[in-house]
Amino acid sequence: MTGATDPFSASIIPFEVPEQMRAFAEKGVSQARESYAKFKDAAESHNGTIEAVFSSASKGANEYTAKLMEFMKANTTAHLDFTQELLGVTSPSDAFALWTGHSKKQLETFQAQAKELAEITQRAATATVEPIKASASKLYPPAA
Repeated sequence: MTGATDPFSASIIPFEVPEQMRAFAEKGVSQARESYAKFKDAAESHNGTIEAVFSSASKGANEYTAKLMEFMKANTTAHLDFTQELLGVTSPSDAFALWTGHSKKQLETFQAQAKELAEITQRAATATVEPIKASASKLYPPAA
C-alpha cells in the first residue's frame, strides 16, 4: 500500500527541515560533542590521579608492613633472650634487676619503633596526597 493514497508516503507529505532548525540541531550536537570530549579528558586525567594515589598508598602500606615485621622479629628475639637469661638467674634480686633492665630497654625500643612508624606513616600520607594536589592545581589555579 505505497501508492498515492498512502498518507505516510513522501510523495503526499513533503517534509523538509527548516534551515534554522537544522542549524540549531547541528549546534546542539557540536556542543554535546565538545562537552563529551571535555568530560572524557577530565575522567582520564582523574583516573590517572586515582591510580597514582592507590599506587603511593600501596607502597606506603608495604613499607609499613615490612617495618612492623622487622620490629616483631626484633621484639620476639629480645623477649626470648630475656626469658633465657631469666631462667639462668639464681636469686630474686638478680631476677628483679634483669627484669628492670629488660623493661627499660624494651620501653626505649618501643618508643623508637613508634617514632619510626610515625615517620613512615607521614611519608606515605604525603606521597599519597601529592597526585591529588597536582591534579587539583591543574583544575583550580591559585587565586591571584
